[in-house]
Amino acid sequence: MREQESSKGLWSKIRPQQGNLRLWQVGMLAAFFAIWHVLTVPGLMPPVYFDDANKAAFFFGEPLKVLGRVWDWFYLGAIYEHLWVTLWETFLAFVIGTVSGLVIGLWLALNPVASALCDPYIKALNSMPRVILAPIFSVWFGLDIASKVALGVTLVFFIVFFNVYQGVREVSPTVLANARILGASQRQLLRHVYVPSAMSWVFASLHNSVGLAFVGAVVGEYLGSSRGVGYLILQAEGTFDINTVFAGILVLTAFALVLDYIVGLAEKRLMVWQPRQGETERI
Repeated sequence: MREQESSKGLWSKIRPQQGNLRLWQVGMLAAFFAIWHVLTVPGLMPPVYFDDANKAAFFFGEPLKVLGRVWDWFYLGAIYEHLWVTLWETFLAFVIGTVSGLVIGLWLALNPVASALCDPYIKALNSMPRVILAPIFSVWFGLDIASKVALGVTLVFFIVFFNVYQGVREVSPTVLANARILGASQRQLLRHVYVPSAMSWVFASLHNSVGLAFVGAVVGEYLGSSRGVGYLILQAEGTFDINTVFAGILVLTAFALVLDYIVGLAEKRLMVWQPRQGETERI
């Protein structure tokens, strides 16, 4: 009892500090841009740090110009078409990769014979660097969004697949035995035991899958495209416009965080049955 009361007292002391967490995070971001600005402006740093007047700015960009480029993109509307293409490719790759990984992971985890037959092929495909498939997908599906989606699916699929497979295999034999004693059918076991067990593993993988879906879309746009944020970055690299390159990276990072936040909201809504931290310790 004393240990639980002391842990609750410690938690009550820590909890008010979490209200300032966002403020500290924003402050760290502002400090990062401030340091970046100081280190890339010759007038603010001693000349010894610069071999010539523009070397640091040429290689690392200037944060004010980067933010200005992002503002121009959204204010003038030049980026919306490209951003929509990249987000659409990312969304399709994310959904298709997640659903296919979930279905096939459940199927193989519940079918030992099929799992044993497919095991070496799954491992071989997973060990293959998926980026090298991008030129093949470009030949198969053309330079439109289909090739980018296909590359993104290969990146998302295996993460979801292995997490679902492991989640189903980690189901407690005691829980399965008790459910069968109570007369649960295979469909009821799938709905009430296997899927809930796998869902926590699935959502753990989805946070990584969002970023990989972006990677698939952008890499595909690099290899051949006339639209997309990756295309804008590639064009900027061709003209040595480092500020535009960093602006594109900043936009992609911001929207990846937005998608990750949406996945987090979905996780909280769909995993309401899961006990929160500290609830299992209550008396």
